[in-house]
Amino acid sequence: MLVQRRAYPRISPLGDFSSPGGRPQVKILIAVVGDSKPSGQTERLAEQVGRCLAERGAALVCGGLGGVMEAAGRGAKAAGGLTVGILPGYEPGDANPYIDIKICTGMGHARNAIIAASAGALIALEGSHGTLSEIALGLKLGRRVIALGRGESPEGVLTAASPEEAVRMATDG
Repeated sequence: MLVQRRAYPRISPLGDFSSPGGRPQVKILIAVVGDSKPSGQTERLAEQVGRCLAERGAALVCGGLGGVMEAAGRGAKAAGGLTVGILPGYEPGDANPYIDIKICTGMGHARNAIIAASAGALIALEGSHGTLSEIALGLKLGRRVIALGRGESPEGVLTAASPEEAVRMATDG
């Protein structure tokens, strides 16, 4: 007796995996990093970056908490995007309300290495020591790092004049 197996659709948190060739399509992850207590201008830039990422089909990865992370998530969700939060603690409830996938690490600031390693590129806004560590880790890992609205940045960081340009630089490779 021949047993027929039921074909189940592929389900992924990264969205539609169907493609004309039948191979999975994976969204590129772009990190947005910056201050947890940003200025109003930096918060607006972060939200625009998140929106632009979603419009270009990229998924947002960030530290999952407040400030720049929350603003970028808000922008991405407003445009129908996917958001991933790499959280410092063990509680998924600590994530901001715009995070779809909550990854609890229990690693504190050491999670910055996961953020940098997971991203195809990083867009860095104003920030302090945590942001500088993400920039340095991104550069060390050979990732493209784009500064937007920052004063000084380390050697090797590219500079964008607008959220649209930053996202274009990050996604076009």
